[in-house]
Amino acid sequence: MQKKVVAVANQKGGVGKTTTSVNMAACLATEGFRVLLIDLDPQGNATSGLGVDRHECEHSIYDALVEDVPVGDLRVDTGTAGLDLVPSTTDLAGAEIELVDHPRREFRLRRALASFGGDGDDGREGSDNNEADDSYDYVILDCPPSLGLLTLNGLAAANTVLVPIQTEYYALEGLGHLLQTIELIHEHLNPALSLEGILLTMYDGRTNLSEQVASEVSTHFGELVFETIIPRNVRLGEAPSYGMPITEYAKSSRGARSYRDFAREFLKRNGHHDLPASA
Repeated sequence: MQKKVVAVANQKGGVGKTTTSVNMAACLATEGFRVLLIDLDPQGNATSGLGVDRHECEHSIYDALVEDVPVGDLRVDTGTAGLDLVPSTTDLAGAEIELVDHPRREFRLRRALASFGGDGDDGREGSDNNEADDSYDYVILDCPPSLGLLTLNGLAAANTVLVPIQTEYYALEGLGHLLQTIELIHEHLNPALSLEGILLTMYDGRTNLSEQVASEVSTHFGELVFETIIPRNVRLGEAPSYGMPITEYAKSSRGARSYRDFAREFLKRNGHHDLPASA
């Protein structure tokens, strides 16, 4: 299959965007797919959340965006079979300023990805950066919590956008702006871009508010909203501090089960209807 690029984006912080990027990527890899996670956020939480010390990384996605270094030379092993990472380092914080004078600055990531990776099943083993090492089924982009140039690069490079929304009071605040931005990018920069869907996160079944927000979002957006809802879960909050996805830190937790369910729902939406039964 040809690789699909999914941008995980929401200009609001604290909505579970990085948690979703990391655990979605890990769950897709667990289902047997080849996944590349690219950390586009200068905070580097997806990088540290997979146990990679960003201060020890010699290279990062910054090098692809600013220096034209091939993406294949930037990957690091995550310890999770089938999942590779292009990390973020502190250099990325200055990338938006440095990119201002670059020609076609919105397309730097698209250019980096277009020259990277085949579509075939090449039986890849390890991360030795050989040509036969470049086939991925899914590329997940963890975008910053803003609509700046880094997120714009992510949206210009992606096939679809996944929007996590927390089931809290201000859930819909700014969503209209984000959807308008996606539409503008579709019209002017990336005609292939579409909305993958909306994922409800941080759901607390003990409160009426979470239920009301979930109902309101579903009423407004219908089938765009994934049926799977990610609950508030202590283990989900703990996992990043141990540098592990939830599927490895606490694989029996509610958070792990929810992200596995979400990954399988995502895969079925993407035409994979022959998945084996859940364990």
